[in-house]
Amino acid sequence: MYQDEYKRWLAADLLDVDLGTELRGIEGDDDAIKERFAVALKFGTAGLRGTLGAGTNRMNIWVVRQATQGVADWVKTQGGTQTVAISYDSRLKGWNFARDTAGVLAANGINVRIYDELMPVPALSFATRYYKCKQMTDDAAAVVYDSIQKTDVLTGAKYMSFSEGVEKGLIRFVGDDCKDAFYQAVEACQVRPGLARTAGLKLVYSPLNGTGLVPVTRVLKDMGITDITIVPEQEYPNGYFTTCSYPNPEIFAALEKGLELAKKVDADLMLATDPDADRVGIAMKCPDGSFELVSGNEMGVLLLDYICAGRIEKGTMPKNPVAVKSIVSTPLADAVAAYYGVELRSVLTGFKWIGDQIAGLEAAGEVERFIFGFEESYGYLAGPYVRDKDAVVASMLICEMAAYYRSIGSSIKQRLEEIYAQYGRYLNKVDSYEFPGLTGMDKMASIMEGLRKEPPAEFAGRKVVRKVDYAKPEETGLPKANVLIYGLEDGATVVVRPSGTEPKIKTYFTTLGKNLEEAQNEKDELAAALKPVLS
Repeated sequence: MYQDEYKRWLAADLLDVDLGTELRGIEGDDDAIKERFAVALKFGTAGLRGTLGAGTNRMNIWVVRQATQGVADWVKTQGGTQTVAISYDSRLKGWNFARDTAGVLAANGINVRIYDELMPVPALSFATRYYKCKQMTDDAAAVVYDSIQKTDVLTGAKYMSFSEGVEKGLIRFVGDDCKDAFYQAVEACQVRPGLARTAGLKLVYSPLNGTGLVPVTRVLKDMGITDITIVPEQEYPNGYFTTCSYPNPEIFAALEKGLELAKKVDADLMLATDPDADRVGIAMKCPDGSFELVSGNEMGVLLLDYICAGRIEKGTMPKNPVAVKSIVSTPLADAVAAYYGVELRSVLTGFKWIGDQIAGLEAAGEVERFIFGFEESYGYLAGPYVRDKDAVVASMLICEMAAYYRSIGSSIKQRLEEIYAQYGRYLNKVDSYEFPGLTGMDKMASIMEGLRKEPPAEFAGRKVVRKVDYAKPEETGLPKANVLIYGLEDGATVVVRPSGTEPKIKTYFTTLGKNLEEAQNEKDELAAALKPVLS
């Protein structure tokens, strides 16, 4: 069957010359054909993700058009403005995919608002709300997926050219009014407005060849931070990411160029946003002049602490404040929130669940109660103006926080050590196990099934005293999720969760020791005990 589909693609006019070249190049290679055509990319609330290339299991204009037709079928049943907002980033073919998405929507009579330049994910989230577009839920994603499966990938999507859609008034660019409103909403989240103008903060910044350059530098300059050195090799959009093969601010390699520059110019702080500018990572300067990477959990705690203390000091803390984190993020945040009298809610992994909490507060007329949300994978949000993580506001607040501590003779590093001294030396680490190929998902499912059938009684000699299976919403009070959490007798936790977007299982460890070495040793022991189960 997959061979028949391959032959159909080979005979079709695929418009993109790269696709035909690729298909001819794998002729006679059954494994390569099977890998591209035996399955289709799965659509969910995170949309579609995959490798660029030809076939139903690759990202290309035909798979994008098919998916967009499924979205269009759903939108047409929803009433309202019948408007869809579109943005794109610096990854290869981003504009092609955005343009074809607009063409399918317009051919279905749906209004399109599309950015005329690269813009971050949070700007798209803002435009979605600004133009009163419909937000997709899990239930809606399932309906869309059913529709996609009924749409022939090569012939099933309606389509009109981008220029025709513009002529008919169905496709319009996002206006300056929307762009300016986004920046105003971000800048309204400052805790100590004006402080950064006189603090003398020296910053090195890398957009990692993505979308962050314009929005991040604009907001930082608006708030008074002008001593910004951009990493030259990573300044402008480049979908090949030639200086950093994996532009993820969670890993050292992504920040390496920036760190070299930060040491050279003696910066106070090095900051990097990922290509779609919804996540941000930093390296902080230590007293000895070296730079230390800050984990997503540590930055989440630092920002929560800074926002709480600052808003209480300024008298801007709302009544009954609410912060939100994911269930795999550090319990240190719970301790910090309790200290400041903030309700901290834990939700499933994925920032949409934090967005759901904001939406619930908004529906109750209490949206001002939301002060901060974060997840350990370097996603942060302050303010209710979007329903997604936002590296623009996070960059602003991180720099404001650094400027504030600098102004009082302290530093981010010093404050972090004070937090550990007050609450205990928490350590949070994440390991990943990859399961590539067509059998990878089956292997992952088998591992999770095994853990449920024969629950571990202990890890590295530490008894399991609490097990939470998030596949049982009747026990957790949260929507169903494929996550297992084990609480150990010494207070440590182990979390096992298959990734929702990649063929890997992630394991999250939280340990608490008298010092870093003790916490790290326990983590290593727990990871070694779990490894045989996941291999």
